[in-house]
Order: sequence, then structure tokens, then C-alpha cells
Amino acid sequence: MTTCYAVIFTSTRTEGDNGYAAAAQRMAELASQQPGFLDVESVRGADGVGITVSYWQSEAAILAWRDNPEHRLIQASGRSEWYSAFHTRVCRVEREYVFGQ
Repeated sequence: MTTCYAVIFTSTRTEGDNGYAAAAQRMAELASQQPGFLDVESVRGADGVGITVSYWQSEAAILAWRDNPEHRLIQASGRSEWYSAFHTRVCRVEREYVFGQ
């Protein structure tokens, strides 16, 4: 991976699905269609804490994703239904080290 930007979204889920799985799948599909999108990695523990890292070619691509109307609607549902807490970090990825496969 060359120099890029990472958006790190750390969240704590509320109880129940309430449409979360379908919305998360839709957001992954939509993000992958955005100009400048590179990749996404996501994990969630049994305690409800999850970390999703999406990788982007530029800060402009991140801002365009942030402002995507469908993404904005889902964000509102996240605040009202699916997350008890979350925070977002944006970082520049300077280099990468890989071990194994």
C-alpha cells in the first residue's frame, strides 16, 4: 500500500440488530464505489466494541465520503439506534510492514 489515509472508526454497539447488519453491508458496498476508496477492515468483539479502518487515496476522498447523502442518513441512525458511543480518527499512512500471508 502506498501513502494513503486511514479513517479509524471505533464504536460500541447497543443491544439488538435493529437493521444494523443490512445497513453496515450497504455502507461497505457504497464506500467501495466512492472515488478514492482503497480498502476496509473491520472487527467487533463479543463486548460490542468494534474497529473499522477504511483506506482512502486522499483527504478529499474522505470528505466526499463523509458528505455522501446516503452515508449521512445512516450516520444519523447510528447515533440514534446502533451506537452507545463512537469516535473517528483520520490518519496519514506513511508506510506498511507485512508478515506472512
